[in-house]
Amino acid sequence: RAAPSPKMMENAVFMSFTFYSTILILKMYVVAIITGQVRLRKKAFANPEDALRNGGLQYCREDPDVERCRRRVCGAHRNDMENIFPFLFLGAIYSLLNPSPAVARIHFFIFCAGRIVHTIAYLLQLKAPTRSVAYSVAQLPCFSMALQILLATTPYW
Repeated sequence: RAAPSPKMMENAVFMSFTFYSTILILKMYVVAIITGQVRLRKKAFANPEDALRNGGLQYCREDPDVERCRRRVCGAHRNDMENIFPFLFLGAIYSLLNPSPAVARIHFFIFCAGRIVHTIAYLLQLKAPTRSVAYSVAQLPCFSMALQILLATTPYW
């Protein structure tokens, strides 16, 4: 196991970013696992080899509950990729700008909380506008970080 860089470990902003990023990545894994769990519970597999391993070819079939879950989970997962991946880039660069640790932590927390609420609203089909509000709130720190990155790098273009 490689020893962490002491300099990065001293950067409170980067450590906060690492904490919230890891939570978001774990959330993405959970979302990805949900469909597989529903398939196992309903015994409805998309591939013959999975059906054979879990009871027989008769389980290579579509199930309305699995399809509904798949649509919601795929939508939530796709939305995560469209939003969390840019956050990972922006947050990493923002961490290098030496922002206030408290302000940075607020940025990271708001994004993380917004994405968690967005996923819950997506998967549980919560009443509108819960998902839209969660999405919008999570975008605010990203826009703030992007603007600060642009302002800090303007002298170099």
